[in-house]
Amino acid sequence: MNMAEFSKQAEVSAHTLRYYEKIGLLPSISRNASGHRVYGSKDLVWIEFIKRLKDTAMPLKDILKYSELRKQGASTRALRQLLLEKHLEDVKKHITQQQSHLGAIEAKIKLYVIGKVA
Repeated sequence: MNMAEFSKQAEVSAHTLRYYEKIGLLPSISRNASGHRVYGSKDLVWIEFIKRLKDTAMPLKDILKYSELRKQGASTRALRQLLLEKHLEDVKKHITQQQSHLGAIEAKIKLYVIGKVA
């Protein structure tokens, strides 16, 4: 698919796709005879994973590190796993923190409901 179709399907702007390609997150994008980018289903799976990492606050430098390890192949599997395990712990810590904040906000709302807050 072309960039416009891919951008729409992936819900990522064309500018972002070009940026990701420039910094190495999308290193193997094919080009047609006219030189236009051609994206495939594997590219969509990869961009969805990048978005998930971003949405869970993985720093771009870590996403780039993961991407570089991925390009190096199966020999980096253990390193990629470690990187994701560390990120998993960060995500769990963030969820716990957000649950605590949620509880505090809910408690404050209850005070309004029962009329104990001026």
